[in-house]
Amino acid sequence: MKKKVGLWLSLIMLLTIFGCADEGKTVFKESDINIIPQPDKVQFKEGAFRFTKDTQFVVPLEYAEVAEVLLDKFSKAAGWNLRVVDTEPINNYVQLVLDDALENEAYNVIITGDKVEVTANGYAGFLYGLETLRQLLPVAIESDNLVVDVKWDIPTVQITDSPRFKWRGFMMDVSRHFFNKEYILSTIDQLALLKMNTLHLHLVDDQGWRLEIKKYPKLTEVGAFRVDQEDKHWDARQTPKLGEQATYGGFYTQEDIKEIVAYATSRGINVVPEIEMPAHVMSAIAAYPELSCLQNPIMVPSGGVWPITEIYCAGKESTFEFLENVLIEVMDLFPSQYIHVGGDEATKTNWEKCPDCSKRVKVEGLANVEELQSYFIKRMERFISSKGRTLIGWDEILEGGLAPGATVMSWRGFEGGLEASASGHDVVMSPTSHAYFDYYQGNQDTEPMAWGGHTPLSKVYEFDPVVEGMTPKQENHVLGGQANLWTEFVPTVAQAQYMTYPRLAALAESVWSTKENKNWSDFSARIDALFNRYDAMGINYAKSAYQVTTDVSVDPENGTISIALKNEFPNADIRYALDGNDITTSSQQYDSPIEIAKTTEIRAQVFKDEEPVGVQLEKTINFHKAAGKPVTYLNKYHDNYQGAKEIGMVNVVRGSKNFHDGQWQGWLGDNMILVIDMETPTEIEEISVGSLENQGSGIYFPVEINVLLSDDGKTYKKEGTLKRDFAANIKSELKDFVIDLNKQTTRFVKVEAINLGTPPTGGGSWMFIDEIIMQ
Repeated sequence: MKKKVGLWLSLIMLLTIFGCADEGKTVFKESDINIIPQPDKVQFKEGAFRFTKDTQFVVPLEYAEVAEVLLDKFSKAAGWNLRVVDTEPINNYVQLVLDDALENEAYNVIITGDKVEVTANGYAGFLYGLETLRQLLPVAIESDNLVVDVKWDIPTVQITDSPRFKWRGFMMDVSRHFFNKEYILSTIDQLALLKMNTLHLHLVDDQGWRLEIKKYPKLTEVGAFRVDQEDKHWDARQTPKLGEQATYGGFYTQEDIKEIVAYATSRGINVVPEIEMPAHVMSAIAAYPELSCLQNPIMVPSGGVWPITEIYCAGKESTFEFLENVLIEVMDLFPSQYIHVGGDEATKTNWEKCPDCSKRVKVEGLANVEELQSYFIKRMERFISSKGRTLIGWDEILEGGLAPGATVMSWRGFEGGLEASASGHDVVMSPTSHAYFDYYQGNQDTEPMAWGGHTPLSKVYEFDPVVEGMTPKQENHVLGGQANLWTEFVPTVAQAQYMTYPRLAALAESVWSTKENKNWSDFSARIDALFNRYDAMGINYAKSAYQVTTDVSVDPENGTISIALKNEFPNADIRYALDGNDITTSSQQYDSPIEIAKTTEIRAQVFKDEEPVGVQLEKTINFHKAAGKPVTYLNKYHDNYQGAKEIGMVNVVRGSKNFHDGQWQGWLGDNMILVIDMETPTEIEEISVGSLENQGSGIYFPVEINVLLSDDGKTYKKEGTLKRDFAANIKSELKDFVIDLNKQTTRFVKVEAINLGTPPTGGGSWMFIDEIIMQ
């Protein structure tokens, strides 16, 4: 009898112990699982596993380093120094289990109330399994400071996961603007969080050589620095004079690179170096002029250069000796299988008149300088292949014939990838349409200056490296996809983060998850959880996806305008107010287009959980006196920029900083002259002319505006003029130029806007006008 009592007491004690362990654990819902990229399969079960200060990690000795991904997080956020052991405890542990049957980078996770098991066939799979656990943990795990009163619970789930593509890349341009080693290391952390495995460093371009090459010290002594013209628009910067002090720039020492590569390896990331050739190399030519055809001394450019004619001479053997010596040092630093050589945007003007290049064309039996570029790349491919590496280049390397072992990175759309894959070459898709993060992601009027184009979060999410028309054989040659951040307009870390995140998350899901598992509506819900993590990490991510945008349509017969409000996220809670009223939680909820027939200020904003998010839309529809009146163009707009044609100047709809928005009328090197018929004598006090300036795109404000009035449409008298001198402008800017008329009554109004004609950089200047407003 005593034995039975003792047995019962023991059972009760065990139940009490395990019951207490479950007591107070977080009760999860399936919607609490917000992993990006979306795994192949997630099976949700009731319950939770709790990390405590006694949780142990059971890790095979050779993979001990991978556990640091979570151990470091717990050390900072919870203040725990969790143990790594080689013997499986009774409970409360995370175990990494080797399974050779799994594919590379694949992993499985099984979470119960007692333990967590991560199964993989090697380092990368274990890493991705732990990164998944990280995303299941409370957001507080991202804190670099001690956080108290947190339940470090994760839901009990089973996850089966593997990547769709083997190349999941991000390119960072560190040439146009230099970013220090610390930022590169932090970028590596963010890539690992999203299971990206390739960091492509654009180390060389016209505006800066960023890698120490010991055999050629002037590459960084001279080529890494340029004259500081950061106060000017990138494409409006002057050519530096020889001898000007060059102070802006920087470079990575070889020790820096070794640290970057080692850290990236610990995070499952391959670092691919890009050493541009034969163009985008003015920084090298500034250091060693003998590398060019003309051998003229030049400075490192401070900004944009087009066309790019100062390129490596393809006729001299010394050019190839230089490049081979550089690449030997590069390959010693970067263990990457792939060496990127650029190969893009070479203007071959100097090759055509260079005797050395002409001799090379003749000796090699080449047809022209296009084939000379092919010779150049093929020769470098043979050298790189001889070292056991693989050459990769932008899709221009297809021109003149592709080197036998080369891989193509297709950026000018998908066509280069289609062509290369059809020829049996591997390709990485990186089209401007989906993968260029230097493009705008929101309303240009509220976004920081960017290169142009429009690549919002939802557009990135649509990216698929495999395109229609590919055969199964071609699909097998698609290694994957990559996002590119070119940094002409990205001078700071804060802006680099803004342009990168959250778009990188959308691209990560596009190259990891299966097509069947991709769903924009579902991703839109999960991205909120990632935003919370970015907040905790202090990342300056863009909230552009929350912006409200408008579709405006004009009904000239009824004299009304219809405004539709939109947002990227499905079923967004958009609220709006008219007549300048503030947006509040009680503001009107948008459900259908708004009809407007008088001057109105509209404000709109997305709300989430009864709180406003993103930038507020503010738009004024000005029904001025000339709205809808007949316009006669005495000097017509350019065919490429016709706006709303005959009613474009008086349709009330204003243009934005996106000069492709269909509202701008443009004149190239020419003046605007038009007449507005007010139809009846009308009192006018002032006239304003709406214009856009974006000097980097060749668009300039008018230098003079004249207003002439007439009662009969035949005899005109100048009644107002505005003159302004050209001024350098780094920004993209909208401006209304106002001419005061002192209340005059007239019927016909002639408006002349005088074009700058020839800008300081040469060529012709565009002048864009969107509306002529009469009050």
